[in-house]
Amino acid sequence: MTQTASPQPKGADHANDRRVADLPPLSLKPNEERRLQAGHLWVFSNEVDVAATPLTAFEPGQAVQLRSSRGSFLGYAYVNPGTLISARILGRDPVHPPGKPLLVHRMKVALALRERLHALPFYRLVYGESDLLPGLVIDRYGDVCVAQLGTAGMEKMRDAVLQALEQVVRPRAVLWKNDSPARQLEGLPLYVEAGLGDVPEWIDVDEGGVRFRVPLAAGQKTGWFFDQTANRAAAARLARGARVLDVFSYAGSFGLQAARAGAREVLCVDASAAALEAVEANAASNGLAVATRRGDAFEVMQSLVAAHERFELVVVDPPAFVKRRKDHARGLAAYRKLNQLAVRLVARDGLLVTCSCSHHLAEAELADAVQRAARRTGRLAQVLEFRGQAPDHPVHPAIPETRYLKALVCRVAGE
Repeated sequence: MTQTASPQPKGADHANDRRVADLPPLSLKPNEERRLQAGHLWVFSNEVDVAATPLTAFEPGQAVQLRSSRGSFLGYAYVNPGTLISARILGRDPVHPPGKPLLVHRMKVALALRERLHALPFYRLVYGESDLLPGLVIDRYGDVCVAQLGTAGMEKMRDAVLQALEQVVRPRAVLWKNDSPARQLEGLPLYVEAGLGDVPEWIDVDEGGVRFRVPLAAGQKTGWFFDQTANRAAAARLARGARVLDVFSYAGSFGLQAARAGAREVLCVDASAAALEAVEANAASNGLAVATRRGDAFEVMQSLVAAHERFELVVVDPPAFVKRRKDHARGLAAYRKLNQLAVRLVARDGLLVTCSCSHHLAEAELADAVQRAARRTGRLAQVLEFRGQAPDHPVHPAIPETRYLKALVCRVAGE
């Protein structure tokens, strides 16, 4: 499909007469630009003036110039006509259209932050909208990068993304980890394949004095959960001398760091046999002693409650129970049930670290789940810290969707 930019309406803002790239326009309905001018990057389908610029005229991922109903240039974006979020803004400067130079600039700005935060090159290098690269996630493991293209627009720029990444950090290998179900909403296929070099099956990550062997292609998400780095360190500081329960343990990131910090006993629980094998292998290679139990988290926790087991520190880090707004009621019920079990397993005056990676679950709702659980057992819950994702997952103040991870550190008094 080809489409050319239409003539600008009389009185249109020509961005100080600087040249706008010759891309087709996407026009908004009157007064729909206010949220975007405040900093948000998403355009919803009901905000588009489909009479002037029909969404069906665009190909998924096509680059456009976004304009207000009065013709003012609002930025460059890419379009997906078949999704609720019909366009995402890539830049607002008319002299910098989408392409490799813009990607290089964005990645350099992102890299500068991560190098300021981290002594070693192990971090989330690009975090989508927060780094003004909507639909793109890149995790860095030394000289190996794992990238996810979550939208049709980023998929269309795949070659440019790889070229920019090579220029900015010069990795020896890049893995495209494009197997997230969210891609199906964008009409994209799922695949995992090398984009550059020979991608290793495993990579070593050093965190909290523990060396973890992390699977890349076969691992969850991009292999490691860098978003919990700071929360794992906070939990480890509370673990000395404690009996620790790590639920939804994956490779044992919370539990093994607790063991390294001086926990007297650690039990890791996960439904995945492969995850628990990784826990045991990582424990052995680091000279740490942990126990593991495979099974559904709720069932295992219920059995521990029935056996009158108690732990001075309980960590629950579940997957997202509320992936979509319509799942909220069911997901909230799951968080309440999970925290009821967790509170019952906390020893007298012990500690609970409870997490949620569901954007659609408010922090106050997670705190309320803990409070309800405490009241049901006649105990006092005290929130010591409200925590979130690590700094390499910065929050864009105008885009609340970029703050998804909540973690509460709580004391549960009495018995």
